[in-house]
Amino acid sequence: MPAKPMLIVISGPPGTGKTTLAHQVAAAVGCPAICRDEIKEGMVHANPGFVPGPSDPLTMRTLSTFFDVIGLLIGRGTTVVVEAAFQDHIWGPRLTPFMDLADLRIVHCTVSAGVAQARITERAAGNELRKAHEDGHTPSDNWRRRHDAFNRVSLPVPELTVDTTDGYHPGLPEIITFLSH
Repeated sequence: MPAKPMLIVISGPPGTGKTTLAHQVAAAVGCPAICRDEIKEGMVHANPGFVPGPSDPLTMRTLSTFFDVIGLLIGRGTTVVVEAAFQDHIWGPRLTPFMDLADLRIVHCTVSAGVAQARITERAAGNELRKAHEDGHTPSDNWRRRHDAFNRVSLPVPELTVDTTDGYHPGLPEIITFLSH
């Protein structure tokens, strides 16, 4: 029986360094990184004047496109790193069908709410594409509450928590070792 591809999920609240880690893991493993925010930023080009909001039509199309791409790649036997700030109620039901098709591993990124908010503020100021995302528009008083209430993905698969406050703890070599077992 052929080996299954690996589905590596990088998750955590906004501003925890998921996208950066996803691209580094994908380069180290030798596979594509599929990042939900990058898909949404690409879709915004065809939607001039887009203003993000909870459950807006573009965000909902992004969600289905993200999981369609994952399904296509996994279904064709491609190992893939996937990254998004989805909570368990989004990730869990959509990842469960892939559990028979792929070896699923979850990497949870974590930082304090203050570090996450500083990162969001910095990247919103320096990147025009970030206007596609609602996280830059969240009032400060709601930020900590949303960060602290983040409900991480919970499936019966191997998982690793990585503190991204200052580099990666555990480091990238240890993350790659975790993924290979």
